[in-house]
Amino acid sequence: MKLFAFGLGYSACDFIARYGSAFDTIYGTVRDTEKPRAMPDGQPLTTLILDREQEDPAITAALAETDVIIISVPPGISVDPVLGKFGRRLAALPQNLTIIYLSTIGVYGDHKGDWVDEDQTPTPTSDRSATRVAAEKSWMALARDPRKTLHILRLAGIYGPQRNALEALRRGTAHRIVKLNQVFNRIHVADISAAIAAVLSYEGGSEIWNLADDEPSPPQDVVTYAAELMGIEPPPEQDFETANLSPMGLSFYGENKRASNRKLKQKLGLTLAFPTYREGLTALWEAGEGRTQA
Repeated sequence: MKLFAFGLGYSACDFIARYGSAFDTIYGTVRDTEKPRAMPDGQPLTTLILDREQEDPAITAALAETDVIIISVPPGISVDPVLGKFGRRLAALPQNLTIIYLSTIGVYGDHKGDWVDEDQTPTPTSDRSATRVAAEKSWMALARDPRKTLHILRLAGIYGPQRNALEALRRGTAHRIVKLNQVFNRIHVADISAAIAAVLSYEGGSEIWNLADDEPSPPQDVVTYAAELMGIEPPPEQDFETANLSPMGLSFYGENKRASNRKLKQKLGLTLAFPTYREGLTALWEAGEGRTQA
């Protein structure tokens, strides 16, 4: 198989690092200001420049021989940037093509802590999530072509190496903000990669999948558990009403839902390596995350 990744972000790079050996060739786009990301030895990754000002001419040729496309580039204000540049070219590709679009559970909006699954109609409450819904619909329109299979992966909050509560505590940037009955959903990046690999073996048609672990939890509980692993006192609790949050932070606390992963387990047959934040943080701590740097 041949893989093309629009955007070499955290999740895409983790997938390539773990499963890249399954592909004969891998292309990934980076902005001109980005440094090529380090990959394990033997991964056949070729980086191509793509930003608002530049487009590597090799991209069109690479897409012509691609079997799998992963899109992790966030949508723009009015149009998905990948479809804006490449929609017609992708639509014209004659080969069978599997497209994996990394979206967000933010498309569901606020459900007052109730459970949501993939049958729930998106009701985004932020402009950021509304653009995701529009992008999903645009990719669905492209995938009406029977040669194209689309999997939309709606991701919960991502954590993993270098991106977790242990590291936040080490840096002194962790907070325990308490809002009554508030929960957040999360997913370890390794389970995202495993889900992408499972989707590529799925024999059905286009689908939408929630990627979240088993236990939506109050955010302060996650920080407290990380502090216990580190053997330190957690930061003091702060009341949400008086916490000095950025507009982005406020928008996260404005949504409260529990994302079901039942379909991921039952229809895709995936067993999560890290079913709750406790298993995930424990493994990260044992791997050396959050340790004091010399």
